[in-house]
Amino acid sequence: MTEVIEAYQTQGHAQVAPQFAPSGLLRKRIEQGENVDLFASANMKHPRALNKEGKSGSVVMFARNKLCALTQPTINVTSESLLAHMLNNKIRLGTSTPKADPAGDYAFKVFDRAEAVSAGAQMTLSNKALQLTGGPKSAKSPDGRNPYGWVMENNQADIFLTYCTNAVLAQKEVSQLKIVQLPDNLSVGANYGLTVIEGAQVDSTELALFILSPQGQTILAKYGFDAPTLP
Repeated sequence: MTEVIEAYQTQGHAQVAPQFAPSGLLRKRIEQGENVDLFASANMKHPRALNKEGKSGSVVMFARNKLCALTQPTINVTSESLLAHMLNNKIRLGTSTPKADPAGDYAFKVFDRAEAVSAGAQMTLSNKALQLTGGPKSAKSPDGRNPYGWVMENNQADIFLTYCTNAVLAQKEVSQLKIVQLPDNLSVGANYGLTVIEGAQVDSTELALFILSPQGQTILAKYGFDAPTLP
């Protein structure tokens, strides 16, 4: 999104003051009255809730993502063996924080899907999951560091479920980390929603349209997102 904003401003548009945080926490700040013009969320739920409350306009999907497993180099795991490793009581399983961060909600959806594969898996995984990022009390990574790469570099988990795009960025910082695709029977997709907040500045709509434009969507696609408005 930083690159999208830079491209937008290069064309002479209004300056943008971006703030980044887990989507659930951003939604709460908007509900509490923080002055915001445009809300981009890692799910559709939070912007739709604002729309239902009369705090924003219609909600448009601007990107899609999915979950991957980020693993330590010492863990010999494949897509086929991923669930068995996650269920292993010796393996520390990390997630983001549900409700505060949609990545955590999506991880727990993976656990729901696991129940159909192995009876009791949902409870086992939910109970053992270490909610290491995305919450109001989560430890903060140093400025400029990818939080997932930082968590794994500091050996806080053996396997961490996060967005595939986040996993790629984490691996760029910590090259020895491995990325494992979830098997089809566990895979969970993530739809990202965009909405203009009530009373927003007029330029906010221009920025929203730029994000949905071929130029904005091409930048998102470069980082591994599925860009829904590209031809």
